[in-house]
Amino acid sequence: MTSAVPAAPFGRVLTAMATAFHADGALDLEGTQAIARHLVANGNDGLVVSGTTGESPTTTPAEDGEILAAVRDAVGPDVALVAGVGTNDTRTSVTLAEQAAKQGADGVLLVTPYYSKPGQRGITQHFRTVVDAAGLPVMLYDVPGRTGSQIALETYAEVASWEPVVAVKDAVGDLARGVRIRDLGLAVYSGDDELNLGWLAHGAVGFVSVVGHAAGNELRALVDAHDAGDTAGALTIFTRMLPAIDAVMGVANYGATTAKAALELLGVLDNRNVRSPLVPLDDEEVAALRAGLEESGLIP
Repeated sequence: MTSAVPAAPFGRVLTAMATAFHADGALDLEGTQAIARHLVANGNDGLVVSGTTGESPTTTPAEDGEILAAVRDAVGPDVALVAGVGTNDTRTSVTLAEQAAKQGADGVLLVTPYYSKPGQRGITQHFRTVVDAAGLPVMLYDVPGRTGSQIALETYAEVASWEPVVAVKDAVGDLARGVRIRDLGLAVYSGDDELNLGWLAHGAVGFVSVVGHAAGNELRALVDAHDAGDTAGALTIFTRMLPAIDAVMGVANYGATTAKAALELLGVLDNRNVRSPLVPLDDEEVAALRAGLEESGLIP
């Protein structure tokens, strides 16, 4: 075990960014670039592309390549880009990982295979195969609420010994468990906006956020206050963010839907199009989202 806090390999404030679509469902690369530029201008030093919030279950490998290339063009070489490559088919994940490496990603986000629900041996085999194919630093993604599987501590202990595996986006919500993962030498990123402050207190290096679409500067201020030892200030910032967090994360089909509606309210996008099976927020849901963002001071 190590008592040293791991470095933040992909930055401190990352948003799992949405992917823009036209009304007919086609990729809107210009809109996607606008999202990326907005995020970098507002507190983010890294971006996760083609994750769940990017609606990766509905995009093809070719589209994922187009998205990554467009985002890189939009933000330049100095912003860390982490490409989502996790699927429930190892061969497809290998293809995505190889593509991400060729197109200049700084790392890959690798979720446990969903729906198939493999055991720990299957998860480990999947990880090993994709890690070897990527040739890039890897952030694992542990989100049993979406995948039906959780990475066991014993599996973490094994994969933490693989040099490319440097971080985990944790959406399990067990802070004490996160300390144990951190002590294996992995950088822990909060994958639950409502636990962001708690994760910092438990040794996380930063966030992979959804509310960051609207609150990147506030997330940056939260990290800065925590780093400065200003616990009261950090709590004040987090408390002020809570209405927005509740509004973004409190809708049944939250994620891409609330992120895009927030971007529409902010004027970054002129629509809130999503791909089926998601459906855009209705007017009542948008009104509730607006109220939460207003209460947190994120929109006038």
